[in-house]
Amino acid sequence: MDPQVLLDKLTELVLTNGPNLLAAIAVLFIGGWVIKAVVGSVRIALDKGSVDPSLKPFLLSMLGMLLKVMLFISVLGMLGIEMTSFIAILGAAGLAVGMALSGTLQNFAGGVMILLFKPFKVGDVIEAQGYVGSVAQIQIFNTILKTPDNKTIIIPNGGLSTSSMINYSTEEKRRVDWTIGVAYGDDLDKARQVIKQLCDADERILKDPEVFIAVSALADSSVNFAVRAWVKAPDYWGVFFDMNENVYKTFGKEGLNIPFPQMDVHLHK
Repeated sequence: MDPQVLLDKLTELVLTNGPNLLAAIAVLFIGGWVIKAVVGSVRIALDKGSVDPSLKPFLLSMLGMLLKVMLFISVLGMLGIEMTSFIAILGAAGLAVGMALSGTLQNFAGGVMILLFKPFKVGDVIEAQGYVGSVAQIQIFNTILKTPDNKTIIIPNGGLSTSSMINYSTEEKRRVDWTIGVAYGDDLDKARQVIKQLCDADERILKDPEVFIAVSALADSSVNFAVRAWVKAPDYWGVFFDMNENVYKTFGKEGLNIPFPQMDVHLHK
């Protein structure tokens, strides 16, 4: 091609689209500055409000991404690019990516639901998906648990947001349950009295509601008492283990027997 013809075409292109190109560049820079200002203002508003800290990064990143996409589409429109075809291609690509990443998107949606409705928060002890642990982090795709033996459990948010879950930290008080057996032939009234004294002696056991003690079953080898006491949630395991030990030590001193399964075998010639 003749260099003069090429130069003429370039000159014509610049004269025709130059103003639009300059305007698009200006809008791009100004729009980027406006987006930063908007995101910064929203960040300040979230810091002043009572928004969960785990939710702030997600909201800010989503807002910034949405505004940038809108700015990009506006700049392309100013350059005279047909947006109908572009949006159709973008939609098809989004559908293909969505189908390929369906599990990831489910976890993303689950993370959004958890952050919005807050069935649990960082520090809560929960039981879910067969695991029990303290919530260490709530991420957008996964929730991180720390078990009592210091294992790290990573649970995808998709299943966590749609399945049953137990939150042990929601209430201030928890009920501790024991099944305490005594041998057949032992004094049940004395056993009940000893159990009641052990409960009264532990200051961690609350007086209201009152401790419940009743015969729950006539089992194969023992008469079983159901004992139910209320404690503050952090005291649950301490009270549970200490009571088991105290019952074992005290029953022996009081002449009460803790039975164990046994079998009598009779031989006939």
